[in-house]
Amino acid sequence: MPDHATSAHPAVQAQLDRLWSLSPGADILGLDRITALLGRLGNPHHRLPPVLHVAGTNGKGSTCAFLRSAIEAAGLTAHVYTSPHLVRFNERIRIAGRLIEDDALAALLAEVLDHAADINASFFEVTTAAAFLAFSRTPADACIIEVGLGGRLDATNVIPAPIVTGIAQLGLDHQSFLGDTEEAIAGEKAGIAKPGVPLVTMRYGASVAARVAEVAASADAKVSALGTGWHLSIADTLTSTDERGTVETPLPSMAGPHQPENLGLAIAMLRHQSALDIPPEAYSTAARTTRWPARMQRLRPGPLTALLPPGSQLWLDGGHNPAAASAIATALEAIAHPAIGRSEVHL
Repeated sequence: MPDHATSAHPAVQAQLDRLWSLSPGADILGLDRITALLGRLGNPHHRLPPVLHVAGTNGKGSTCAFLRSAIEAAGLTAHVYTSPHLVRFNERIRIAGRLIEDDALAALLAEVLDHAADINASFFEVTTAAAFLAFSRTPADACIIEVGLGGRLDATNVIPAPIVTGIAQLGLDHQSFLGDTEEAIAGEKAGIAKPGVPLVTMRYGASVAARVAEVAASADAKVSALGTGWHLSIADTLTSTDERGTVETPLPSMAGPHQPENLGLAIAMLRHQSALDIPPEAYSTAARTTRWPARMQRLRPGPLTALLPPGSQLWLDGGHNPAAASAIATALEAIAHPAIGRSEVHL
């Protein structure tokens, strides 16, 4: 799939130009190229802190943001790998809580691209290898990894033993790569399941849930789904219940009626693993403090808002499929409800 990035830092831009020039033919999904590239780099994916691996059609980025906030609120550090970036390529790689610096990024990409010269690796495969290499060189308590596309054949799916895996909301996306039905797509995303590792999921329709369970069973992974393995009550507060007990938090400060479930998934994932000690108060901190740019983000006064009619608000969001569009529409409807004095939304 086409991908692109620019940087104001000349050394970074030189490497991004090399990255951009990689063969489009490398966009055929598979693990052979990433495995070969990581092998040349000394298999850094075998030297990562405890990994939390997140797939899904919608909400996986927000879930990763909630995971990071809760882990850091517990006094721990986390590497984070997400995609795509919003403004700067550096956003994809967060090392022990900090975005990778330009000089380090330029050197890292140069090293990985040099090793990838004859592998025909893709933009995303090189980026993934670079992230894993950076993470392997810096201590941290945890490593949060967001799937790029699908799951089973995604470049991130080389982690042999994550401490927990999770699947956010499912729907139709990238059909040319993943299949034409929700069941087929669910099967691909459930491909991140690993033997003996909990697979924590949202609540899905019967046929989709059955496909997820089938793939998980073939991997010898146990599914814990919303509504069976864990439960969520959303009212004035959020209450998450599982076999370990109950956690109550404020509703997330991130706008959008879909965000409480994303927070719930993050809480459930952390409560289905034992490598990290996360106290209950860390979940409340995550609910209050998590931010994820361009997810129902109200822009502060500035050059763009100055162009609007008096009293107007400017919100930023985006999506890549019908389910995302529906979530945005629902959120905008709440913002523009006549009961709060606003009845018009201009797109």
